Amino acid sequence: MSLILTAVVLATMIGTSFLSGIFGMARGLILVGVLLAILPLPAAMMLHGVPQLASNVWRASLWWRHIRWRPVAAYVAGCVLALLAWSMFRYVPDTPLALLMLGVTPFMVRLAPAKLRANPHSSHQGVFYGTICMTLILLTGVAGPLIDSFFLGGNLDRREIVATKAACQVFGHAAKLVYFGGVIDQAASVDPLIAGLAILASMLGTSLAARVLEAMSDVQFRLWANRIITTIAGYYLIEGAYLMFWPAA
Repeated sequence: MSLILTAVVLATMIGTSFLSGIFGMARGLILVGVLLAILPLPAAMMLHGVPQLASNVWRASLWWRHIRWRPVAAYVAGCVLALLAWSMFRYVPDTPLALLMLGVTPFMVRLAPAKLRANPHSSHQGVFYGTICMTLILLTGVAGPLIDSFFLGGNLDRREIVATKAACQVFGHAAKLVYFGGVIDQAASVDPLIAGLAILASMLGTSLAARVLEAMSDVQFRLWANRIITTIAGYYLIEGAYLMFWPAA
């Protein structure tokens, strides 16, 4: 990448890490859009996975006392099932379909019958959402809106949501690096210097956000988290539909 593109990517990583450090969400969706615009899909997923993994490791470390391990165990079990299954198919969707999948999932969660509403305390749901989220991560690079909706469905407080989701995402993004770097395209790699700068940018943004999260109430957290999910998911639905029906525009 050129110096200008590198600067843009690093600035995006700092800003999105700050946002994700507060709400535990939205970073991946924004960052993957930027990277897909400038890099081939396997390379974009590799570069996306490195700072995402670092950001979630750092966030889980900062809030480790608030991690709820039962939801993590169930979620990871579902991720393993999806990883094994998709490693046999090696399917990579085109960009419009990937965007539509990203956009529609949170709305599907909200429209589900009451008895099927997201509940992170349910081990069965944890396995189910882990499977679906890992599928989205392998097909589109991120599963943000869906996993966000899952953890907002219970009665975890804001710190528990951010910490537990970060622990789940550590496995998800590590698996993505293995999948795209070892299964889909073994030639895909990340420049060590860019990877190092990306990790530092992610840690900086995450650390700066810690005080903001502490200052928020749980009511404020849930209100703005749902607004962010709706806005980003709606944008990807519109963009995906536009690219699918007017690809030459």
